Amino acid sequence: MSLIETLRTALSAILSNKLRAALTMLGIVIGVAAVITLSGLGEGVTASITEQIEGVGSNIIMVSPRQPRDATRPAELTNADAAALANPLNAPSLSAVAPQVSFMATVVRGPDSNSYTVVGSNEWLDEIMGIDAAMGGFLTARDLAETARVAVLGWDAYEELFGADAYPIQSAITIDGARYTVVGVAERQGGLMGTDRNLWIPLTTAQSRHYTARTLSGDHKLTMILAQAATQGQAGQASAEISAVLRRQHRLGEGDANDFQVTAQEDILNMASTVTGTLTLFLGAIAGISLLVGGIGIMNIMLVTVTERTREIGIRKAIGAPPAAILVQFMIEALLLTLLGGAIGLALGWQAATLLGRALEVPAVITPQVVALAAGVSALVGLVFGTYPAARAAQLNPIEALRHE
Repeated sequence: MSLIETLRTALSAILSNKLRAALTMLGIVIGVAAVITLSGLGEGVTASITEQIEGVGSNIIMVSPRQPRDATRPAELTNADAAALANPLNAPSLSAVAPQVSFMATVVRGPDSNSYTVVGSNEWLDEIMGIDAAMGGFLTARDLAETARVAVLGWDAYEELFGADAYPIQSAITIDGARYTVVGVAERQGGLMGTDRNLWIPLTTAQSRHYTARTLSGDHKLTMILAQAATQGQAGQASAEISAVLRRQHRLGEGDANDFQVTAQEDILNMASTVTGTLTLFLGAIAGISLLVGGIGIMNIMLVTVTERTREIGIRKAIGAPPAAILVQFMIEALLLTLLGGAIGLALGWQAATLLGRALEVPAVITPQVVALAAGVSALVGLVFGTYPAARAAQLNPIEALRHE
């Protein structure tokens, strides 16, 4: 029997009992659809997080205090540390440094008030974090030199305090009772950093009026230092320079652990990719259980089919059909069931991923690798779970088969 004839016979056998075939394929349909949906959403989340991290700024390096396990003094970052990093002789791979302090404060504008994160920083922060002004401008060196009481609003803070259609520049607000003048509104950032509900004020103003913590030596404390490598290729060198400068600043010996943590943007991307990749793999493995269940269903139905068609098998063997032809016949039937179920599951999974992505505001990314994986797995399920029933059919004794009723 030719391959075409074998395919025609297998398709005819499947269509002879449409309801049973549909129910048999259901497990494969659900399994493939689940794999496509979860993998697509997982890839979309990974792409979205990567885009958000990269959109925060270019070549960002974050420096924060970190208390070593056996340290006898508190881990602190200071204005002097930021000044040392800003010196190009100390860290030539850095193009900008922005020390910052952050604190929660009550912000009032007329009858409206709310609690926001207020960040004190310098004129380089908008460049490092990629913040663009929707209205007005950002902090300037003059603002810091004059300890000016000016503020830049994040987009959500602006809408909550003024409303979407108001022009707030040169309007007055109070931050923990101190009067400030609004000089700018930042465009909506979105993303992981959550800066849309921030307010930014000059570092000198913040440290003189709100965040007044000092070290034992009298230097102003910082909550974080943001830096920017001159180029993407210099990020590693810049991180090494930061560590060397801060170790000198903090007088750490050769065997002393760092009392600070340096995190480059690339480190954040790698960590996010690892987490989302592991989550996607875990969800895909759970969805794969449905494929396993579907495969068992196919094996069960094919065994029933072999039993029902025992007499047919006996007749074919009696007129000269070799065991290999019988084996191929039932293997192809199992493959057709799984491939048809896989195709339907792929279409449903694609649609489900798209709809869920829209609902969750996450782009669904269906990659060719995921499609190939789903198709390959469904074919493999057909081969694995169709082998035993096909082999059993091929091994039937023709005389015993012809006696079967």
